Amino acid sequence: LQLVESGGGLVQAGQSLRLSCVASGSPYDYLHIGWFRQAPGKEREGIACINDEDGRIVYAESVKGRFTISKDNFKGSVSLQMDSLRPEDTGVYYCAADGAWAPLVHHILGEENSGYRLDGWGRGTQVTVSS
Repeated sequence: LQLVESGGGLVQAGQSLRLSCVASGSPYDYLHIGWFRQAPGKEREGIACINDEDGRIVYAESVKGRFTISKDNFKGSVSLQMDSLRPEDTGVYYCAADGAWAPLVHHILGEENSGYRLDGWGRGTQVTVSS
């Protein structure tokens, strides 16, 4: 399983960015994908995830109302539209995927404590928001 992110960059506060994640080599009928980020000096945090089978979406409270996750079935990608960006949104953004929905949701919401490892991670794309 390979995941590749794109779309990061440098923007000013209040502007928008759209990230994309393309997955390949999945052994599953359905591959659920989520976005995470890690700011300098901070732990990685979950942002949002989308269910590949039924389209269910889960957002972390910190991004609700500003970030939107979506699937592009034609392109086989998952996008993260980020609006009203703030300097505290700066960090490396990763997409991750798993064949199981519940574990991905647990990771996104920071509830994972069983040591479950998601099936795959991308290398990340840098997002920098200047004030």
